[in-house]
Amino acid sequence: MDPKKIEQVARQIQNVLPQGLKDFGDDVDKKIRTVLQSQLSKLDLVNREEFDVQTQVLLRTREKLSRLEQRLNELEAGQQTQVAQVEITEVVVETPTENKA
Repeated sequence: MDPKKIEQVARQIQNVLPQGLKDFGDDVDKKIRTVLQSQLSKLDLVNREEFDVQTQVLLRTREKLSRLEQRLNELEAGQQTQVAQVEITEVVVETPTENKA
């Protein structure tokens, strides 16, 4: 974790503590920082840089998926057109035969 962020959170905690605890001074300050660091290290967090990289990877993946879906739709539409054309050419028009009896 960024030490500056921990410092900022520690100060915010100190500001809301009752005056009696603030009077203990550095001991409370050190304990707050220690507890913060300990608890934050237990969390499964990623840093901002890694988050931004993964966000870009996700965006590229979504774009690629969208292009693939579009291409698939085009291929399916083309295949349906071909099937329809084949069905039309396979239709046999029968003419009635004359009974010569």
